[in-house]
This record gives sequence, C-alpha cells and structure tokens, in this order.
Amino acid sequence: METPATMTSPTIVTRGALLAGIAALPLALEACAHRGQDRAIAVGSKNFTEELIVGEMYAQLLEHAGYSVQRKLNLGGVAVAMAAMQRGDIDLYPEYTGTALLTVLKQPPLHREAAVYDAVKKAYAAQYKMAWLDPAPMNDTQALATTRQVSQKYGLRTLSQLAAIAPQLRFGAIAEFVSRPDALPGLKKYYGGFDFKSVRIFDIGLKYQALLRGDVDVVVAFGTDGQIDAYHLVVLEDDKHFWPPYHIAPVVRDEALERWPKIAPVLNALAPHLTDEAVRRLNWEVDGSKREPADVARDFMKQSGLLAT
Repeated sequence: METPATMTSPTIVTRGALLAGIAALPLALEACAHRGQDRAIAVGSKNFTEELIVGEMYAQLLEHAGYSVQRKLNLGGVAVAMAAMQRGDIDLYPEYTGTALLTVLKQPPLHREAAVYDAVKKAYAAQYKMAWLDPAPMNDTQALATTRQVSQKYGLRTLSQLAAIAPQLRFGAIAEFVSRPDALPGLKKYYGGFDFKSVRIFDIGLKYQALLRGDVDVVVAFGTDGQIDAYHLVVLEDDKHFWPPYHIAPVVRDEALERWPKIAPVLNALAPHLTDEAVRRLNWEVDGSKREPADVARDFMKQSGLLAT
C-alpha cells in the first residue's frame, strides 16, 4: 500500500544499514552491469514444500543483491530438474547431497558428510560442468514414519523390524520412492524383506493424511518434514545406516557462475541458517498453516538478517 504524500517521515539511516549498503554495492554494481545485456538468472526447484521454500530463498537473495531473476519453481523430481539444468532452462536449484550421490551419480552409499559432499562436488564438476556451493547443516534424510499407535502395536522402532513385518502392513509412498535406487528397491536389497501387504502411491502432500486416516500404516518421510513434530509421528531408525546424509545446497551451472561470478557468496550466506529445526518449522508454516512459500521464505530471511526488514 502506498503512503500518502502528506504522511512522510524523515528517513533514519543507521550505521549498520550504511555499512550493509556499502558491502552490497559491488554485488549491485555487477548486477546492474549485466542487466539489460544478459538474461535473468533462472532459479528452479523440485516439486515439494521444502524445495519451493528454499528455491524462493535463492531467488529473493539474488533479487535483494540486485539481480534479475526468473522463477521456474515446482518443476518435478530430480530427473526433471537435472534435465532442465543440462538444457540450460535453469541456472541453479536446491539439491541434496545424498540424492546426487545415489540417484544422479549412481554411486554406492557413503556415510560421512564430508565424503558425500566431496564426491558429488567433484563428479558434478567433471561430468556435468555444475558447481556445488556451500551445504546447509540441515539433513533432510529419507525416512519411514508411522503413528505412535502402530509403533506400539507392533513394537516397531527400526527399519530392520519393519523389513520383517512388512507383509502385515500397508505402505504409503510417493511415485519416485518405488523406483529410485535410494528408496524402496535399495531398502529391499540392503535390508532384505520390505514386501508390504500393499503399496499405495500418493501425491507428496497427501501421504501424511492417509497415515492419520488409517488408510496406510507406514509412509515415506523426510527428516525435516514439519508433520513429524506436529503429528507426533515415530521416525523409524535406519539401524543399518542405508541412507547417506542429505544436506541441501545450491547447484549452479558453471556457465552461470562465469557470467555472474558474485552470486556464489550471495547464495552461500543462507547455508548456516538452514538447520533441521528451522526448516521443519518453515515447512509446517506452508503445509500446516497454509502460508505461501514466498512469504515464509521472506519472513525467515528478514528474521535472520539476510534481507532488510
């Protein structure tokens, strides 16, 4: 809403704001130099809540630094996002280290965070001419979850236990989970078992409702899902350590970094703020409170001091 001309007030510039403006000046000058002669930076994301929020964060940080941004969010799964990167349809998007290792590169699981990150960083540079920027501390590991009632009824706490009693239980999955090597096929090979009484496929936003209604007994989950705390769910322990770490980071085409070399520090500034607890809360703001991802992203970055208030 515009402020009437008769209601103007003096502008007060603090020392902190002045220093922040001076620090941001080189980034703004670079962005202005490119604007008008280069296209906008195309920011993509996959098609679930967390990706939409983090994709929005990347877009808003770049806009705040003076760049022109084109949003291409909600693209689809990892295969769709990678295809868009390889075609040059998008310049960057949020990806997870574990997904890159197992699904994209089809390498065997690693379990140390640094080893996973180093492996995907080197392989993406060599095979795809793409760079991994700084990873966040949050670990959105894949998981399986159930209700407290089901957990208590079957004494179910671990994936080994689930593998054995799966024929008694109904499983709620998303489409990717039944085919990805780091999902159900991999679990069957690694743990044995996992032959569920039935497997039903749900849209990613509906699987928890199916669990709470009693339509299924176990569902696919992710470590930073807001529903885990909100619905008091039990996340089954990966007691044989099948899944690697899944830390999120910007993946950027080398060509984009050559064109806009100073976008790396802009995007890297976000990483330390994305903890498990923070991201669960953000996801629930969208999934539970039905807020828009763009608004949730903006408010969080203002509170974190990444955007001006």
